[in-house]
Amino acid sequence: MRVLMSIGGPTVFETDAPATEILVGTATGIVWLRRSGPREFWREHRRALAGSHISNLVEDSATGRLFAGTHGDGIHASDDGGHTWQRKDRGLTQANIYAMSAVRAADGVRVYAGTEPAHLFVSRDSGETWRELASLRSVPTVEKWMFPAPPGIAHVKHITFDPRSADTVYASIEVGGLLKSTDGGQSWRQLGGFFEDVHRVVVTAARPDHLFMGNGIGTYRSADAGETWEQLTDRSARIGYPDQVILHPRRPDTVFMAGAICGPGDWRKTKTADARIARSRDGGKHWEYLEGGLPSHIHGNIEGFALNLWPGGGALYAGTTDGDVFMSEDEGDSWSTIARRIGAVSKGGHHVMLPLDEALVGAAPHAG
Repeated sequence: MRVLMSIGGPTVFETDAPATEILVGTATGIVWLRRSGPREFWREHRRALAGSHISNLVEDSATGRLFAGTHGDGIHASDDGGHTWQRKDRGLTQANIYAMSAVRAADGVRVYAGTEPAHLFVSRDSGETWRELASLRSVPTVEKWMFPAPPGIAHVKHITFDPRSADTVYASIEVGGLLKSTDGGQSWRQLGGFFEDVHRVVVTAARPDHLFMGNGIGTYRSADAGETWEQLTDRSARIGYPDQVILHPRRPDTVFMAGAICGPGDWRKTKTADARIARSRDGGKHWEYLEGGLPSHIHGNIEGFALNLWPGGGALYAGTTDGDVFMSEDEGDSWSTIARRIGAVSKGGHHVMLPLDEALVGAAPHAG
C-alpha cells in the first residue's frame, strides 16, 4: 500500500488499508518513507535516482510500472517497485518534464507527460514510445504563453481527466490558461473566465461537471465542466498563492488547499513562503486554516500534497521545499511531522528561491 507524492503527479490514492510506504519526489531523487503498520513511526527506507530533480511520480495501473518525470533529465521507469530504473523517453523532444498523469481508457492505460516548453506527449505502450499531441500548440494564444521567471518559458503544470471519459483531458498551462480536449488530445479548445496563470484543475467522479482550480491569484470553481467560472478567493486570502488542491472523491464539497501567503516574486523579499494548509466543507465558499500540530510558521512552500483513502479512514500528506513532510489522519484537524530535511519537494527552482536558514525556520514571518 503506497502513496506517491510529487509536484505534478496524481494526488489521490485509494487503497484497501492505510499506506505503509510513501515515495517522495525531491530535488535530489526519490525518497522512500516506510512504517511497519498504522500508527507506527515513519522512517526513511532508501533512495533512488540520486541527483535527479523529481517533478512527478505516477504509476501505470495495468502493469505496475512506476514513472519518474524529472526537471531536465527526461522520464525514468521502474518495473521492480523502484529498485532499478531505465530511461523511457523515446519520442520525447523535451527533457524538462513538469506534469505526468495516467488514465485507463478502452484501449488500455494512457500515460501523458507535459513539459517546459509547453508541449504534451502521450504513451499507449507504458512509456516505451511517446507521441507528441502537437495540436496543444494550435490555440490562438500560444504565442502569448510565458512564465515570469527566467527564461520566461511556459510549461504544462498539470493534467487531469473527466472521470466519465478518458478522452476528455484538461491541461493547465503556467502561464497560458486552461485547455480542454474531448478527443484524447487530438484537438483542443481554450477555456476562459479566469486569470491565465493556471496551476491545476481537479474533478471527482461524484460530481464530474464541477471543476475546482488553483490559480496564481486564488481559486475558482466551475459547475458546467469549465464553460463558466466563479472566483472564490484572491491574493488577499491567507493562502494567496494556492499551488496544491485536492477534492475529496467521496465528498466533493470537501476541498483541501495548500500554498504560500504570496507569490514567488515576493519570496526573495520576504525570505519565506509562509505556507499554510486550508480546508473547506462547502465547496470553497469558506475556509478553515489548519493549525493543530503544524509549525506556527512554515518557511518553505507546500508543493507536494497527497490524500490516501481506505475503507473507514484517510490520511493527508504535505511536503515542503524545506524537505519536511507532514501527515494528518483526521482530515487536517491534527498533524504530525513524519520526516525532516529529506530533500526539497520543489517545482523548478522554488527551493533555490527559499534557501533554508535554520535561524529563520520556525521564526515569525517577515513583513511582506
